[in-house]
Amino acid sequence: MEKDVVDDILDQWSEERPELDTASLGIVIRVMALYRSFSRQAAKALEPLDLELFEYDVLSALRRRGRPFALSATGLARDTGLSSGAMTNRIDKLEGRGLVRRQHGRADRRSVIVKLTAAGQRVIDKAIQFRLDAANDSLQGLGKRQQKQLAGLLRKVILHAAGNNRHSS
Repeated sequence: MEKDVVDDILDQWSEERPELDTASLGIVIRVMALYRSFSRQAAKALEPLDLELFEYDVLSALRRRGRPFALSATGLARDTGLSSGAMTNRIDKLEGRGLVRRQHGRADRRSVIVKLTAAGQRVIDKAIQFRLDAANDSLQGLGKRQQKQLAGLLRKVILHAAGNNRHSS
């Protein structure tokens, strides 16, 4: 099997501290490296649309909801894992570009509903294909069966991590 840079790091630790089991560190380092690589790849895929990754995340959250492609600002922040302040900033930018618009809630005028505009829908419908193409390119080294196995293993790790985060709060 071909070695990567992480193998070199782990080999160095094994020489210096042979009593350590570094297998888990190898996985975590690789996932972190893939995150950086995939983030760069996603950003590059969105460049032709003049769309930032954070803008894609917001538009995607609205589009996935289905008609009427709207969500409260609070729900949008929750869906994207952002603070309300960060979400307000992102909504401002997207609204300035004409990709979303704000509406006041019917039951509570203090609540803000964010709605995808027709232009926003056109952009996100193109963007999802660009993101899928980039994702497919990045996983060309794996067959469909391997991709499914990897997805299952990563899902397990994420669910376990989410469970540990709930218990530690």
